[in-house]
Amino acid sequence: MTDYGEGDRTDFILSPRAYSKLALPNVAPELFAFGVVDVEYKRVSCQYSGYNVMYKVHEHSKYPNYLALVVTYVAGQNDVTRVELWREDCKEWVPMRRAFGAVWDMANPPGGSITLRFQATSSSGNAYWVQSTNALPDNWEAGAAYDSKVQLTD
Repeated sequence: MTDYGEGDRTDFILSPRAYSKLALPNVAPELFAFGVVDVEYKRVSCQYSGYNVMYKVHEHSKYPNYLALVVTYVAGQNDVTRVELWREDCKEWVPMRRAFGAVWDMANPPGGSITLRFQATSSSGNAYWVQSTNALPDNWEAGAAYDSKVQLTD
């Protein structure tokens, strides 16, 4: 847990105000000095009955030079452990980088509509791929969410 969006160890990113509430009164500066702190938490199964997986283009994305996205409405106790996009020019899947938390990014993504796939890993360790052809339109926009047309269940 942290109050800033850096690193691949940050499952939770809180606002500075919320982060300071984790500290005892008058010792918030000491907590801020740690930067990233470990916390214990219990995973619960997410239920999104009737919802398709969505690809939300992060607000910091800059069309067409930088793409960051979050995969949302992933049901069950599944983690998104890898995201790849299809490069038609070289006929291969190219991995996106886990920037922080649930945000995956790539500099200079391919032009045109983008086909994505993500790897979901269940709490039992089973991994499987979910693919969405034309997941993002060729004119994708920061802040927009796009329907994968795929539903996941437990």
